[in-house]
Amino acid sequence: MSKAKEKKAHSDAKIHKSTAKDKRKKFWIKHNLKKKCEKIAAPKKNQEKPQPPQEAQQISANWKSLQQILKTSQPEKKHQNGVVTKKNQENAFKNSSTNSAASSQRDPGKTGKQKIVPVVSKEAGVKLKLPAASVSQQSAAPKRKKGSEIPNREQTAKKMKKKNISLVEERKPTEEDLWFDNVDPDDIEETMGAEAAEIMRKKQGIRKQSKDTESSLVKEKAFDGLTRVVAIDCEMVGVSPDGEDSILARVSLVNQFGKCIYDKYVKPTEEVTDYRTAVSGIRPEDIKDGEDIQTVQREVANILQGRIVVGHAIHNDLKILLLDHPKKKIRDTQKYKPFRKIAKSGRPSLKVLCKEVLNIKVQQGEHSSVQDAQATMRLYTLVKKQWEAEIKAGKKNKDSEEKKKRKPR
Repeated sequence: MSKAKEKKAHSDAKIHKSTAKDKRKKFWIKHNLKKKCEKIAAPKKNQEKPQPPQEAQQISANWKSLQQILKTSQPEKKHQNGVVTKKNQENAFKNSSTNSAASSQRDPGKTGKQKIVPVVSKEAGVKLKLPAASVSQQSAAPKRKKGSEIPNREQTAKKMKKKNISLVEERKPTEEDLWFDNVDPDDIEETMGAEAAEIMRKKQGIRKQSKDTESSLVKEKAFDGLTRVVAIDCEMVGVSPDGEDSILARVSLVNQFGKCIYDKYVKPTEEVTDYRTAVSGIRPEDIKDGEDIQTVQREVANILQGRIVVGHAIHNDLKILLLDHPKKKIRDTQKYKPFRKIAKSGRPSLKVLCKEVLNIKVQQGEHSSVQDAQATMRLYTLVKKQWEAEIKAGKKNKDSEEKKKRKPR
């Protein structure tokens, strides 16, 4: 019995040793497999930058997750105007990227939205759960909201312009803002607005220019016949080979109220070599069927007879018409001394006088003899009383001097 017991105990010990060895082998196999799986699943520590996604689904999911991180972790910093700057967007993007990279390095196994893929080992027959690298679905990422979108540059620029315009409109200009002098009010109106131009006009003592030049030169509902004072202007064209010599092409006369009483084109007596259309406004079809020069001379002479004639450099008009008129009945706006002082010129042009005295723009492009005659008449009527008083005073002085000379010694 004792021998049988010893044999049985010996066999039990062998069985125990064999089972322990088997257990050790299985343990080490499982342990080695786990290490291999962890090495496969764990990201490389030496890898500095994560690899870019290769599939379209991965790109969209990463962008959506980034948008969510930006929205939750770092709200947009706004300026006083309420516009997100480019620097703030870049800083937010950098911070979110660094935070996501740090969290992935610290907890490689705990990725928030990574799909878990089971792996089966053939040797041990054990199922191990491994995270799938950058595997995601479109449904996993949240939908982008309208509020989370970054505003476009064009939209922000438009908003800024609207705000600036509203601020400018609210604040009205004052005399302190217009500290400068010798600036045309029309230029100020274009740059700063009508209110600023009106302030400058008051400061300079200039009346506002009428939009319609004709309405400021012609008196409405006035007498349209002959008056004691008339204004004349002529247009000429060039003859001779070089076009330097001039002949009459058009004659216009207006009454004291600016109403046109005579306006005729004249048929040329010589071949026209230069119509001077840019200045005269005359074209070949205008004078082709014009009036004869003799008829025009006779008609104009009858109108001027016994009347005061107003003109600008009127000696040129009378010369081209081959007419003469008493000097005491002529009023030349170019020779009137107060006008010369205003224009600061010995022979001021009609265009300059109208701008400085009447604040009206004439001769913008092609000239019109009717408009020029109206402008000269308006200049005369503006200073008529003063001008006529000076002429009377001059006559009295001359008469007194003549009487002194006649007295016997």
